[in-house]
Amino acid sequence: MSWTLLADGAAAACFLVGAALTLVAAIGQVRMPDLLSRMHAATKPQVLGTVLVVAGLALRLREPSVLGLLLLVVLLQMATSVVASHMVGRASFRAGQVREDLLVVDDLRDTSAYEEPRGAP
Repeated sequence: MSWTLLADGAAAACFLVGAALTLVAAIGQVRMPDLLSRMHAATKPQVLGTVLVVAGLALRLREPSVLGLLLLVVLLQMATSVVASHMVGRASFRAGQVREDLLVVDDLRDTSAYEEPRGAP
């Protein structure tokens, strides 16, 4: 068994798992009840699915000139997805589009609304 056959098998596994995670993200977009849950479903499995597909592509191509570009794609996907999700979540919270009955912790609520005093006495 050669290492190229092993790398091709690992690439196929990465493609399949990455595609499955991307499908889970798409299903989560449709099935989740509110905006914040949909954002979570869009970012977490989608980024991991993209990373696995790019890793499978790197294992399949095995060219040093392409590996740098694929690494750049992964880094930019990880950076922009997190920032974009955070900004959309904040904007939707400020616009009142978040269902407050589904929130467990509300860190963006006005601090004057707390019943307990904050800080040292």
